[in-house]
Amino acid sequence: MQESTNQPFAGLNSAEIGEIHSEMSHYEDKSAVSIEALKIVQKHRGWVSDDSLVAVAELLAIAPAQLEGVATFYNLIYRQPVGKTVIHVCNSVTCWMLGAEQVRERLCRHLNVELGEMSQDGEYTILPIVCLGACDHAPVAMVGDQLILDLADNTVKQIFGE
Repeated sequence: MQESTNQPFAGLNSAEIGEIHSEMSHYEDKSAVSIEALKIVQKHRGWVSDDSLVAVAELLAIAPAQLEGVATFYNLIYRQPVGKTVIHVCNSVTCWMLGAEQVRERLCRHLNVELGEMSQDGEYTILPIVCLGACDHAPVAMVGDQLILDLADNTVKQIFGE
């Protein structure tokens, strides 16, 4: 049986709480910090667990269901563990027409994963994403924070340093 810590916001560490409080100082309404607070937790943990979400909701004095709505709407908040590097493959019509599906399949084959799964080494997760706003260079993907334009076989090889 796990003992209760009786610590406020037990699902968060002191660094996360400090950073969230810092963000809160810029807004009159605590709930305005919802996305930033979730991003802070994700920066520290790689994703936002249920316990972390509940603790953030408590800290912001909002209902967990309200915060869950924010977390699931914003597609860059991960509600399950992901690899150290997330590869977002654009699934817009333009990217699809220019071969994004084939590039995504090649990425998945290379890592031996299905879309949404984490590679066995914990390094990568491949996820679809709605338009990345670079349709003139389709197909495109985000590898971590880097936008990769004009995806083709040679760029897929570059992603993995081949």
